[in-house]
Amino acid sequence: MLGTKPGEMSIRQPREHYEAVILGAGVSGLVSASILLSQGYRRILIADRYDHVGGNHIDWSANGYTFDIGSFIFQDDSPLLKHFPELLPRYTAAFPTWGRLNPQGRVTAYPLSVKDDIVNAGPIEWSRIIASLFYARLFHRKLHNAKDFARYWIGSHLLRSSGLESYMKRFYGVPPDQIDIQLAEKRMLWISEHASLRNFLRRILSRHQTRSGQRNRQLVRPKEGFRHLYDAAAERLKKSGVVFDLGATFRTIERTGETFLVRIEDRTIVSDRVISTIPIGHIEEICGLKSDKLSSITLLSLFFSFSGKRRFNHSILYNFSHEGAWKRLTMYSDFYGQENGREYFTVEVIGNHVNFSTELAEHDFRRHVHTNHLFDGDLRLEGSTVLENAYPIYSEGSNERAAQAIIALKAAGIESFGRQGGFNYQPTARVSTIDAEAALNVEVEETQQSIGYDGGESG
Repeated sequence: MLGTKPGEMSIRQPREHYEAVILGAGVSGLVSASILLSQGYRRILIADRYDHVGGNHIDWSANGYTFDIGSFIFQDDSPLLKHFPELLPRYTAAFPTWGRLNPQGRVTAYPLSVKDDIVNAGPIEWSRIIASLFYARLFHRKLHNAKDFARYWIGSHLLRSSGLESYMKRFYGVPPDQIDIQLAEKRMLWISEHASLRNFLRRILSRHQTRSGQRNRQLVRPKEGFRHLYDAAAERLKKSGVVFDLGATFRTIERTGETFLVRIEDRTIVSDRVISTIPIGHIEEICGLKSDKLSSITLLSLFFSFSGKRRFNHSILYNFSHEGAWKRLTMYSDFYGQENGREYFTVEVIGNHVNFSTELAEHDFRRHVHTNHLFDGDLRLEGSTVLENAYPIYSEGSNERAAQAIIALKAAGIESFGRQGGFNYQPTARVSTIDAEAALNVEVEETQQSIGYDGGESG
């Protein structure tokens, strides 16, 4: 039995029957419903504690501005659009550029710049970079964590002078020497790719070929917000018989033979199958299972408008400097135009870096951008928000703990996958779609993926 003792649920309640219940209405949950429909399922329930479809793809609006909680860039060749072609005309075409503020106070290329990080560093720095790289290759061949991985490929000197080490701590919420090596090998391959001369030449060639051929388009959500986007996906599913229960409170799940009794609010639902894309800790609690706690990032988002002179041209800027708690800002006015004659953007800060205080986060950001002359003019805070379970914290051993929890859930009959349900950092809607397809036994086509270092969507 899961979650309750036998007979604890009231047998007097009318029971609805569904062939499958999907917990979570984010990209993984929506794609899962689309797949099940294609496999012949007809009665499907999607339930989510949020009152909207789209999961952590959330926006915030006030005073005519619409901000995202995060930074999301999509592409018109994403496999998500094969499930929901209605989304494509609702996106807004965009031409984003990515930059980073480096420890020297310059805005330069993201994630690394051969020109600024190496060529312009000068002969003394060249010798230090080369010496530290050779030292790492000779004496740091055993890789135990993300810092070891990065140091092996670019050397400890460039790791620090480029600001990558500081940014890794900002992004993951813990120092890079506490980040699981399995995540580094899975999500930081770009470091080894950029460090390889063969791959460098291949990139130059592929860029030339891409320019001469057809390129995919970069897209952002509609100016109206994510609801306007994902409502189209929900309508398609509803027309096929999928039922949504949003703003729901999950109570318990009890397994009886080959079926499940799922209690949501005061309703008891009988289901043949339960798929979970919600955080592992939540589904374990609902099922009455216990395991080692897995930690997730709490993300603070600060929403600013600005009038004056902006000292950088990139629409997405990462903080690779050694100071400042903020990790990334996204200029939404670059995509949608100014509002009330003002630019506007979101700043992301990891909660534990500012004691989970939006006041401290704002003060730290203002001080840091003033020191680095990023904004010269009227910088106004329009609002802020806090998002729990933004993405997993991959401290050492968390990958094994997550795997054990998923095995225990599977033994109980629960299929758990996705960014939250699989404790699997998925930087793009493309990756989330492919992961759901693989989990539900759909043959995944070979698709070129653009996976950035950070959590910004690019597919």
